[in-house]
Amino acid sequence: MDNNDILIRLRYALEIKNKEMAEIFKLGGMDVTVPEVIKILIKSDDDAEESDDQIRCNNSMLDSFLNGFIIFKRGKQEPIPGQPVTPEPSIKKSTNMNNLLLKKVKIALSLTTEDMLDIFERAGITVSKGELGALLRKEGHKNYKECGDKFARNFLKGLALKYRG
Repeated sequence: MDNNDILIRLRYALEIKNKEMAEIFKLGGMDVTVPEVIKILIKSDDDAEESDDQIRCNNSMLDSFLNGFIIFKRGKQEPIPGQPVTPEPSIKKSTNMNNLLLKKVKIALSLTTEDMLDIFERAGITVSKGELGALLRKEGHKNYKECGDKFARNFLKGLALKYRG
């Protein structure tokens, strides 16, 4: 599952409009216009060559969108006086975007562990608390587990079932 597909499914699940998508990208620090959003949301054909109409969403674009989504849903976090401002860690090229998707959507929608388990259950997949905790761990932690496309697809499907009915 590529980053464009993640954005398409997330947009559908949460009924985000094109104008809101552009605003979310802007909140995440990336200037994307509504026509560019439309080009990002074009489904790609596996057989066809990449067309001029489609914009490929790379990891940093998806990360910017997810950061903007957190700000869009929860508001900008003001730094605590006296605490040093920590810069956003830049994502590595090898970063598994599925794990990042789970973490950041959980934060943006203020989901609890039980909410997450319910979302997976709605999609027809049973996940234990331990498995979910491993998916949400920081990369490099001894209990970290990479989130596969199946988990990410089912999470987005469960979100759609929860928020769209």
